[in-house]
Amino acid sequence: MRSEIRFVAMLLILTSSVCAGAGDRPSGRSFATRSEVIARHGMAATSQPLATMTAVDILRRGGSAVDAAIAANAVLCVAEPTGCGIGGDLFAIVWDSKTGELQGLNGSGRSPRGLTAEEFRRRGLSRIPSFGVLPLSVPGCVDGWFELHGRFGRLPMSELLAPAIRYAREGVPVSEVIAEGWRSGETVFRDQPGFAETFLVGGRAPRKGDVFTNPALAETLERIVERGRDEFYRGSTAVRISDFVRQHGGYLSLEDLQQHRSEWVAPVSTNYRGYDIWELPPNGQGIAALQMLNLLSGFDVGKSGFGSADHVHWFVEAKKLAFEDRARLYADPQFAAVPTAELISADYAARRRVLMNSERAALSYPVGIPAAVEEGDTIYLTTADRDRNMVSLIQSNYRGFGSGVCPTGLGFSLQDRGEMFDLQPGRMNSYAPGKRPFHTIIPAFVTKDGQPFMSFGVMGGATQPQGHVQILMNVLDFGMNIQEAGDAPRILHSGSSEPTGEQMATGGTVALESGFPEGLSEQLRARGHVLKPARGEFGGYQGIMYDVVRGVYFGASESRKDGMAAGY
Repeated sequence: MRSEIRFVAMLLILTSSVCAGAGDRPSGRSFATRSEVIARHGMAATSQPLATMTAVDILRRGGSAVDAAIAANAVLCVAEPTGCGIGGDLFAIVWDSKTGELQGLNGSGRSPRGLTAEEFRRRGLSRIPSFGVLPLSVPGCVDGWFELHGRFGRLPMSELLAPAIRYAREGVPVSEVIAEGWRSGETVFRDQPGFAETFLVGGRAPRKGDVFTNPALAETLERIVERGRDEFYRGSTAVRISDFVRQHGGYLSLEDLQQHRSEWVAPVSTNYRGYDIWELPPNGQGIAALQMLNLLSGFDVGKSGFGSADHVHWFVEAKKLAFEDRARLYADPQFAAVPTAELISADYAARRRVLMNSERAALSYPVGIPAAVEEGDTIYLTTADRDRNMVSLIQSNYRGFGSGVCPTGLGFSLQDRGEMFDLQPGRMNSYAPGKRPFHTIIPAFVTKDGQPFMSFGVMGGATQPQGHVQILMNVLDFGMNIQEAGDAPRILHSGSSEPTGEQMATGGTVALESGFPEGLSEQLRARGHVLKPARGEFGGYQGIMYDVVRGVYFGASESRKDGMAAGY
């Protein structure tokens, strides 16, 4: 008995000594975090546990990383319709271990060819509405699945979509963060055509723990399995989409769906601290992260220390500069000559960096063209297989449920990405028929010496490039592991070139998530920053790192979402 008491006493002493140091956390960090998931053969990280488990099951059955990503995305369309769905768009970056190269897929859809800018002006609109039939663009998700599968798939599509079909029929218990987003959307979307019948149960959003079924989506997915990708873009599903939209005064037509194709694109990169950071080129906003990193490369961020006034100040000023270009110059390159190579060059960053004052926040930088207001939700997932292929994939409806328009009997909502167009004529992102809008969702990838290092993404509108940069600073400047890098408190700058209601004279506002050092806010105010409180606006992150020497995957999924990482 005495020996047991001595053992317990020693254990308590050891535990208290570990926890007493370095911020009272076993990890040595001042914020709550947990261990990475580590596995040899495969890894998946998604924003919902059922999707992660589905991906791992596909990997264990011999599926590729792409197979696992498609299966997980399909389950998320059932379990997390607040952030994604087959009525939305998709982007992906794939590491192909056979060729040792990255390949990018732009699965974003185009505006209706029968809707002109003149029609918006005729209606007296100065911006495209957020909801309803006017902001619709062609859904690119399903075509994106089939493009990825055609190039990298191993298992049949019937096997990949089977888990989503089963969950749609049997039901999925709604998890906590998703339930909160669903309840928020209940009021916003209730009156949109078909929404209540599709996503409300007994007239209300399902609550945490409620089991939600979507038999209409199960039937839609079954038709896609039976008839292939053309069922969605040329078959009965396409006809039902176009007929429903026309009945409610919209312009998305069968011809628009028939003409849709995803585009394989070459990812673009910059080097930061010896690592190559890869993003997709516009019409997305990924190069904003590269521009920010180029600006930050001129400062000793690591020496400044995480959570220091210098760290936050340099980050915010770099964001302001990059987002001026983002507002003015990012658009569909088939309609506008986007100067991507110059924007992500070191020389351009050096010219812009001289505008940054290390002791004072800028009230403004050269003003760009205002972009659309950005709110909404997204899903990001990443997978890796036993052959060292890796996928970074992001998919979204925009604004949670997108437009809120749900064609009868199909089980999904149509996206509202068309809202992102500018109605001011003559600008890079000005509205035009058959054009892809400026896009916020961006996957990311990191290589080191030509080998895969990390696949990751951060969800959340304008938060995304800011989140990408902060994850990379945390790993490469501050020495965090990939789980700590996601759990660390975040910075969010709003305003400046974004018409969020902030006055330009303030230089925008800075929100600091809880967990930063005491006194930081006062130091930032002394440099001229305007701070504001924020809750739930800091995105959601998943990541997989590959240790090429030991042949081991490290997985991470942060606590801001419902998700998890798992491997085998």
